Amino acid sequence: MKFTNPRYNKMLLALVLVAGLITGFKTLETNDEPIRIGFIPLTDCAPIVMAKELGLFEKYGVNVEVRKEASWANIRDKVLTGELDAAHCLYTMPFSVYTGVGGKAGSEMYVAMILNNNGQAITLSNDFCGKVGFRQTGKVAPVVMNKLKAEKEVTFAMTFPGGTHDLWLRTWLSAAGVDAKKLKVITIPPPQMVANMKVGNMDGFCVGEPWNGVAVKQGIGFSEISTQDIWKHHPEKALVANKEFATKDREKLKRVMMAVMEACKWLDSPANRKKAAATIGRGPYVNAPADVIENRMMGTYDLGCNQGQEIYGDDYMTFFRGGQVNFPRKAHGIWAMAQYVKFGYLNQAPDYKTIADKLVLQDLYKEVAAKMGVKVPNDDMKPFSLTLDKTPFDPNRPETALARK
Repeated sequence: MKFTNPRYNKMLLALVLVAGLITGFKTLETNDEPIRIGFIPLTDCAPIVMAKELGLFEKYGVNVEVRKEASWANIRDKVLTGELDAAHCLYTMPFSVYTGVGGKAGSEMYVAMILNNNGQAITLSNDFCGKVGFRQTGKVAPVVMNKLKAEKEVTFAMTFPGGTHDLWLRTWLSAAGVDAKKLKVITIPPPQMVANMKVGNMDGFCVGEPWNGVAVKQGIGFSEISTQDIWKHHPEKALVANKEFATKDREKLKRVMMAVMEACKWLDSPANRKKAAATIGRGPYVNAPADVIENRMMGTYDLGCNQGQEIYGDDYMTFFRGGQVNFPRKAHGIWAMAQYVKFGYLNQAPDYKTIADKLVLQDLYKEVAAKMGVKVPNDDMKPFSLTLDKTPFDPNRPETALARK
């Protein structure tokens, strides 16, 4: 049978190309060693876990093994040594490690794409209940000062030096008028936060969900603020790649990113979040109650301390938002490095632009976005401000923001 209509010929050619691509993907999957991707038990590991559970890695022709890790330090070490090819990771970790704040200076980890916005929080112990309420940041300092006088030590926890939770915590303390140098700030892996607060090891912590929601459900603490109240639509976790994998296996990394991007789209449909919560809540993944995961994924926050609920509209945890979430912006890396100077981690300013250019794989992301038909935002390197302190930040002049402190 011969088709003479040009329209039919184009359709036939398209089908052949698609079939060829699928065949090629399957060949890679069959012959290649597994790509090892690590994750930490947190709600925002969902793009990695759901890409696996939905069969999306197979769809894009890559054989992926997902590995649960105990701490961010484990993720750092295994990505650097190549034991992991890539990982669910704090978006600021590559900048923290490269500048020597959170690892050996000069060590390279690459930001391939952002996985989510929003969805972290600061939880206070019940010692603060009745003295400080939800978003009552202005009431925090007197309570902390009184505790310091009475107990000599006040302890807050975050998850990694220079990590996102460290920066959200220090930004919140600064807005509250509390000098972090007067406090004890410790590092605790996310899944251990609730247990440590339960035995009195800390007065407050900053961590990702579901552990803030779990603390409320167990009655050991309450939500003082969510990180979207500190910076609406802030970048949070990233897909971070090992140097050799990012340079020598670029095509495989692109296929991993395509699978993860499709999972991000799937997760942003509210109709899919119940299934996602039930899946990632299982023992091999987050190992936490599905109802707590689902509520906070849907923007319904039980606050604890008899404060009722807070319902978030468009600023709960998002994974895609029309591609706004996933584009890795160099400006956000520069902001993080400027905070290391502001909070005393670094004595002098790093070479912001050179480091951001080195560690952020923006060109790779643009290739993937083009293949997926996803529009790339054009707002990188434009000034922005945080929601909580409203201080403008110009990534082209980070020293100007530091001069205002």
